[in-house]
Amino acid sequence: MILVTGATGYIGRHLVKRLAQSGERPRCLARDVKRAAQILPADGVELAQGDTTRAATLTAALQGVDTVIHAAFMTADRKQSGGNRYYETNVTGTANLIEAARTAGVARIIEISGLGTHPDKPGTYMQGRYEAERKVKESGLEWTIIQPSVLFGKGAPFIKGLTDLIRTSPVVPLIGGGKIQFQPIFVEDVATVILKVLQEPERTNHKTYTIGGPEYYTFTQIINALLHTMHKRRIKVPAPTPLVGIGAAVMEAVLSRPPLTKAAMALFTFDNITDLQAVEREFGFTPMAFSKFLAEQGV
Repeated sequence: MILVTGATGYIGRHLVKRLAQSGERPRCLARDVKRAAQILPADGVELAQGDTTRAATLTAALQGVDTVIHAAFMTADRKQSGGNRYYETNVTGTANLIEAARTAGVARIIEISGLGTHPDKPGTYMQGRYEAERKVKESGLEWTIIQPSVLFGKGAPFIKGLTDLIRTSPVVPLIGGGKIQFQPIFVEDVATVILKVLQEPERTNHKTYTIGGPEYYTFTQIINALLHTMHKRRIKVPAPTPLVGIGAAVMEAVLSRPPLTKAAMALFTFDNITDLQAVEREFGFTPMAFSKFLAEQGV
């Protein structure tokens, strides 16, 4: 039995569909099972009401579970609100899940993290993601951590934030001068990697995999590719990262779904890349290129 947390999230819903198609019957943890039933496949899945931030709700959901795929993270594209806080969801939620999993006799946890996760200042988004990884590694369970670069695919949060910005603003800021590199990876390829990790527990145990697509892009190149695909022209202005951070704070203050958040600025402090052959070497297939996806399916 596989339990998927964050089953209605971007990676989660793609993964659950693939698991069901492969003959598994995953149990999907959801705060709102009625909403989950509208998002997830009607057949081949089991819904379990629960919330990683509420430890008491996890006991029943974990009964009979062998493997947990943990994707219930509040990602940097979303701003914090009263009921959704980065630390409570990402750190406390992970700790609750691990404790409940140990009690239930779960053998293995697979965490979906992010490329470039590293220690940071206390209280920051990045520090929370680092602490979540550390809790998994120290859990006493068998574990695998998957760290993808930014995702692409229909509705992918990072790309959608940029396309929303392009649609609504006559000026596009090239954060940090537009030189930071990314390695966008197709969400379906991330799902394939997770399935392969599931199939090879011994080979992938106690390992962290950093994965990305087959091409590097600077931020400027990503913006140019989106502008070309959307048939738009915008003024592109190099913008210092601290200045854009102030703009992100303003957008968070006035918009319910800002195209850029203060937490997302952490992605622009390092090159979000890994070995171009990482996926092929570790998992035996070549991921789809961002340029091919845009040419064939658009934004």
